[in-house]
Amino acid sequence: METLSRESGIIYDFNKQHKPVKTVASGTTIEIETYDCFQNQIQSSDTVIAEMDWNQINPATGPIYVEGAKPGDVLKVNIEKIELENQGVMMVGPKLGVLGHRITDMEVKIVPIQDDKAMFNDIAIPLNPMIGVIGVAPAGEGVNCGTPGEHGGNMDNKMVAEGATLYFPVFTEGALFGLGDMHAAMGDGEISVSGIEIPGKATVTLEVLKGVSLQHPMLENDEVFTQIVSAKTLDEACSIATEEMIDRIVEKSGLPLSDVTMLMSATGQTEICQMVDPLMTARFVVPKWLLKQLNINLI
Repeated sequence: METLSRESGIIYDFNKQHKPVKTVASGTTIEIETYDCFQNQIQSSDTVIAEMDWNQINPATGPIYVEGAKPGDVLKVNIEKIELENQGVMMVGPKLGVLGHRITDMEVKIVPIQDDKAMFNDIAIPLNPMIGVIGVAPAGEGVNCGTPGEHGGNMDNKMVAEGATLYFPVFTEGALFGLGDMHAAMGDGEISVSGIEIPGKATVTLEVLKGVSLQHPMLENDEVFTQIVSAKTLDEACSIATEEMIDRIVEKSGLPLSDVTMLMSATGQTEICQMVDPLMTARFVVPKWLLKQLNINLI
């Protein structure tokens, strides 16, 4: 199995101008090591926030050049395994997150990982290891790793977990894949602007799909298939995700738009990924039992 250490190279934006730090064949499984979203700068609650380098935020390890990936293809990413280190960190502060207008001081909290739980004071939080930043280089100018978009990026989608498969539209040769910003746990919305931020390792399999087209990233796991969209508002993100999913099911099933719309109103779920980044991210979720009855595959 291939490996990529975080010391080998990190990026602060997804950008087609970056030189790859690793080249792999389609179908390769690779273990990727990551920093946390603060690039491991916070090691104790005594860290002086004002002395942090705020240019070293949300690093992604990469980029990885995937042989055979061309614009118009899809990059399939199977998340085989997520491993966390033994200490996470959270932060609140003025003008950060949903409650930033009421919080007056920057505050950090160290969150140890013990016995498969995140220990927030004396509260044991079940782990939900997931990847906040994951994606490919966009078609135009680079996009900061703190911002999501059609390329993926900082989607902060808690479904990006072990066992999930993501599908990204490819915009540039080699795709230039990267990931980072792991969380030991994070709720939908990420309302404080941080989950339990933590370094770790992700083992993924990268595969180029030909003859498949996407506008925005999609994700599936054992139970559901989802359309992920980031936009200026949650309303816009939810609406686009819903419409793209319905259009795809209409195309694959041959059913009329009216029938699929009613089916989605009865069985689909509109859910928030995050509401605190420069763009908001939502997902539309369809159960696989329905797709099985329709006898369709969305990819």
